[in-house]
Amino acid sequence: MAASLVFKLHDRGPEVVREVLLERGWEEYDEGQQEEEDWNLYWRGSTFCNSEYLKLLPWQRLNHHPKTAGITRKDFLARNLRRMRASLGSALYDFSPTAFILPNDYTRFLAEYNKLRPTRGSPVYWICKPVDLSRGRGIFIFEDIRDLVYDCSVIVQRYISNPLLISGYKFDLRIYVCVKSFHPLTVYIHQEGLVRFATEKYNLSSLHNLYSHLTNTSINKSGPYYKTKKERVGQGCKWTMSKFRHFLYSQDIDELQLWQRINNIVTLTLLTIAPTVPSCPNCVELFGFDILIDGKFKPWLLEVNYSPALTLDCQADITVKKGLISDLIDLMNYSSTDSLRERAYHKQRYKQPCCHADKPAHVSVPVLSKRKESKFRKKTSKVYTSQTQALPLLKNSHQSEKINQRRAFVTDYHRHLPLVDLNKIYGATAANGQGFPPLRVGDFIRTFPFNTATLKASQHKLDVKTVIQELQKLTAEMASGQSDKTKRRREEKEVKKDTEAEEDFDSLFWGPRDPPLLSQCFNTT
Repeated sequence: MAASLVFKLHDRGPEVVREVLLERGWEEYDEGQQEEEDWNLYWRGSTFCNSEYLKLLPWQRLNHHPKTAGITRKDFLARNLRRMRASLGSALYDFSPTAFILPNDYTRFLAEYNKLRPTRGSPVYWICKPVDLSRGRGIFIFEDIRDLVYDCSVIVQRYISNPLLISGYKFDLRIYVCVKSFHPLTVYIHQEGLVRFATEKYNLSSLHNLYSHLTNTSINKSGPYYKTKKERVGQGCKWTMSKFRHFLYSQDIDELQLWQRINNIVTLTLLTIAPTVPSCPNCVELFGFDILIDGKFKPWLLEVNYSPALTLDCQADITVKKGLISDLIDLMNYSSTDSLRERAYHKQRYKQPCCHADKPAHVSVPVLSKRKESKFRKKTSKVYTSQTQALPLLKNSHQSEKINQRRAFVTDYHRHLPLVDLNKIYGATAANGQGFPPLRVGDFIRTFPFNTATLKASQHKLDVKTVIQELQKLTAEMASGQSDKTKRRREEKEVKKDTEAEEDFDSLFWGPRDPPLLSQCFNTT
């Protein structure tokens, strides 16, 4: 009988992950009772070191891809967005206010400040954020440059001073994005998310009042009006995304274009780092995208969170985050073979670890310690014995050869092996059985690849230019509400593969309560 799947949590948290996994029948890793490699999922809030990726074995998963700080650290995100604006045009990457990284960009910021400084008319506001802090720490808003005081590296951006308000309260959206793979790029967005409110009414005459301007829960839950029942918002400072959809419907707002713009923000942001993230098939990443909607219903990217908070502060947290983690585990596509850890290691003994953190042509096999090697040989010899009892005894020379082969596996770490496509072992299979990533897993909706062209563009080396072109086509069609069916069919024929199944590749449209197929979102002429 297969053993239970085993999870390992760094620093005993987060509690919601433990709770969900235990409810699903998993066991928590016990260092005193289990082998060092005897786990299926290692979850931590901070980054893994490079050696942990290199030692990753086929049945093991990590909750972070390597080298994704290019979008999760504020200054790195600012540089990457700036680079993409320069190469692809500012109109495409216009969803984040231009950021100045101080002190290096101080001269550039000063020139922009003086250029926008009004002699009369509406004032211009700025927001300053430390580059490597989270939960709203160190953030302040200013109008006069004399109030810009900092003692660490910061980014300064023009403050979006016309946010969409609900009963006078500012809010933003926490969108949960899962990157199942960077090679090929495979992205899912969760249907449920959080709407985070400031707990005092928006007021530009009191820039120092963080409870009016910031939506971070860690700040607002200590505010004087957190527990007060606020007009339409209610107690606390959070809604579920479902409640927000209901609000949009009650306001008779055409939400499709809003959701598509948010989809584009997610994809375009991930494209800034996707080509440079090393391939690691047994990793998954859950990002928290913070999106602000302004008074003209334009969404803006505020930041991308690495290890978004999973604390349960209110009922909205419980509703959203427990389902989120459960769906994430389903998306990891565990199977019964993952519980056969020792046997799996034995069967994979001539194959390499799963991750190529620096994308070398070949990767050495990990070395076991002498104690582990001894235990491993004893256990694998038992497996051989049980499997060969009905066979005639082997000659001694042949036995020696087999033993030497096993010893070479754990000691000869200089031997290089061909690449192993672990997507074939663990890849998700869609209902059509063709190996395409599934349209939906729980409330996770696949948003990339979203059509045949983007599927092909992401199969080998990511073709960013083609992806951009397809995004622009989709956005134009969404804006017009129409589609030339004949033209679309002709274009898809030009990029389809030889297999008939690929012609049917489609995606769901993330955002609406009941996501339709993307191909059905357009009215035909």
